[in-house]
Amino acid sequence: MIYGYIRVSTDKQTVENQRFEINQYCKKNVLAVDRWIEETISGIKELNERKLGKLLRRMKQDDVLICSELSRLGRNLLMIMGILNECMNRNINVWTIKDNYRLGSDINSKVLAFAFGLSAEIERNLISQRTKEALVRKRSEGVILGRPKGSRSKVRKLTGREAEIKALLDKKTSQSAIARIFGVHRLTVAQFVKDTQMFVPGAS
Repeated sequence: MIYGYIRVSTDKQTVENQRFEINQYCKKNVLAVDRWIEETISGIKELNERKLGKLLRRMKQDDVLICSELSRLGRNLLMIMGILNECMNRNINVWTIKDNYRLGSDINSKVLAFAFGLSAEIERNLISQRTKEALVRKRSEGVILGRPKGSRSKVRKLTGREAEIKALLDKKTSQSAIARIFGVHRLTVAQFVKDTQMFVPGAS
C-alpha cells in the first residue's frame, strides 16, 4: 500500500500544494497513492493524538508513506527521528519529496535507523538531565514544586467530557459503563461526578 500523508497546522493553510507535489512525484515515478491521510493539527501534538499515529499502527512491512517533507511528520527533531526509527525497524518505507529521502530496508537505511535511534536516546537523556538540573536549581532558590499537599489537580482525565458524561447519566447509564466507555476506572468516574456536582439519577 502507498499512503500519501498531508498535514497543515492551521485552517488557513491549504493541503492542495502538498497533494500536488505528491501527485506529481507519483506521476513521474509511475506510482499511485492507494489512500490519502489529511489532517489539520500542530506537529507538536502527541503522535497518538494524530491521524498519523493511527496510520503508522496499521501500516505493514513494505508499505510506503509519501509526504512532501520531513517537517510534515513533526515539529521537532526528536519526534521525527522516533517516527523514522519505528518505520525503518518495521521495514516501512518513508519517502519525502523536497528532502529527497528514501528510507527503507536497505543497508543505508539500517545505518540511518541506528543513528536516528541513538540520537533520539541522547536527546531524551539531555532533556531529562536539563529538567533535573532545573528542578534542583529551583529547589535551591526556595521554590516549592508541585501541588500543595492534599490538593487535587484541576485537570483530570475526564476534564472536557462533562457534557457527554451528563448526557449518559441522564440516560441512567451506570458509572461502571461510563468508565468502560472512556477507558478509565469506575472510581475515577465516581470522583469526577462528585467533584463536578453532577446530578446522578436515582441518587438520594
